[in-house]
Amino acid sequence: MSIDEARLNEFLGRAVGDLGAAISASLVLVGDQLGYYRALAREALSPAELAARTGTHERYAREWLGNQAAGGYVQYDAASGHYSLSAEQALCLADPGGPVDLAGAYSIVEAAFHALERTKDNFRSGAGMEWGEHHPCLFHGTERFFRAGYNAHLLGEWLPALDGVLDKLRQGGKVADVGCGHGASTTLMAKAFPNTSFIGYDYHPASIETARRRAQEAGIDNAYFEVADATSYSGRNFDLIAFFDCLHDMGDPVGAARHARDALKPDGHCLLVEPFAGDRVEDNLNPVGRVYYGASSQICVPVSLARHGPALGAQAGQARLQQVMSEGGFSRFRRATQTPFNLVLEARP
Repeated sequence: MSIDEARLNEFLGRAVGDLGAAISASLVLVGDQLGYYRALAREALSPAELAARTGTHERYAREWLGNQAAGGYVQYDAASGHYSLSAEQALCLADPGGPVDLAGAYSIVEAAFHALERTKDNFRSGAGMEWGEHHPCLFHGTERFFRAGYNAHLLGEWLPALDGVLDKLRQGGKVADVGCGHGASTTLMAKAFPNTSFIGYDYHPASIETARRRAQEAGIDNAYFEVADATSYSGRNFDLIAFFDCLHDMGDPVGAARHARDALKPDGHCLLVEPFAGDRVEDNLNPVGRVYYGASSQICVPVSLARHGPALGAQAGQARLQQVMSEGGFSRFRRATQTPFNLVLEARP
């Protein structure tokens, strides 16, 4: 077999970049959890100053800074020997309450390595892995990463894209957030629409406990949380039922759609927020698709297979999701809006 040296070098260059990113993933967690990014967002610092600000050791801080500067995650000024974050880097790495929380996503990567032995077994056997069987860092990372997207888009773009929903929520409606996890989306909506009652459902008891605590800490009294799966919750007559980044994980997505259809008012709305994907494999062979296929193979697909589900996966695409909702009894379906990371879909009875 002949080797094209130019193609070989191109691939090796890409692979070395990936290797550098992979070995640096744990260092992003270090920077986030030790407060390095937040300190650098405030001011330019030398390694010794960063260590002093954060109560850490200078030698480790120096090596961490070299890694981060080489990867383009921090700025280095050779003349002063100081490191800092640009405004753009700070937005993504130093503000967990902002519109982008890149560091939070690395806890999801951490969870994938915790589950590595189980993942290998699943690949061999075709078995699955329940959401609650993962390391708790998955739940923490998922909340942080997706909460940032909700902060950026949910109130200002996604809900307004649904026909007539805002008026119902302002006047006083009833909303279910199915698969709510730690309740980030639920509490965000509840705070914005105090006249409406919100209830979050999730089959993972520990997540519901966290959601209740988050709502209590935020002083929100119109959001409630119950342990229930997507096909058995008891609430009815909802104006809006939302599935945020969860329908593709479910063991019975058609059953979840059917249950939502039955629980909605006749003029109600079902909101699906799903990972952005095209309907063909070739549409998704890009950096965003790579992230989602990676998470899907290690987290999303196993969760569905654990319950003998169809394993839609995080790259299901609009056509497959529309089929699910149609089989669940919805007659109208459209793409309401989108972001580079999300499909925002509306289903109506």
